[in-house]
Amino acid sequence: MAEQASAFDPYELLAAFQRHHFSNFVVIGGFARVIHGTGEVTDGLDITPSLRPSTLSLLEKALTELEAERVDGKPFDLGDRSEPVIELRTRAGELKIVPEPAGTHGYDDLRWHAGREALGRSLRPQVASPADLARMVGALGRENQIPTLLRLRRMIELERGLTHDRGHRLER
Repeated sequence: MAEQASAFDPYELLAAFQRHHFSNFVVIGGFARVIHGTGEVTDGLDITPSLRPSTLSLLEKALTELEAERVDGKPFDLGDRSEPVIELRTRAGELKIVPEPAGTHGYDDLRWHAGREALGRSLRPQVASPADLARMVGALGRENQIPTLLRLRRMIELERGLTHDRGHRLER
């Protein structure tokens, strides 16, 4: 694959996952926040996959189709849990595999509150909840992420208010 960065196409990435029946993952990071409406711009997809061997085998097949290569040029082993982030370049843009995002216990932790979000083109990936996204951003402790954390917390407050309002209307 060429060294030049490919244009980010999240639909292509997610469709490749779907074609290879790789579905045990949660979308995290900037793209998840975009899906929830934070108004950010992102140029890559971050995921937390299930680390079960059968799931990683499906992911490897999708990555082969996407012509994935590590950004640092090293060979990658999805079973190697010593790296906190595996950064890949694919023909559909950047992809980061994050086995255990900061502040979480990985896929099994995140999937409980993740929702299946309809993105069009028959794609419905699991996307981390705003609360889990805020937990991850907060755990990183990066000062430049404070505005993102504040936006997420505001979204959570608004969501709770809407849920509370719906409950009152149903009680009447």
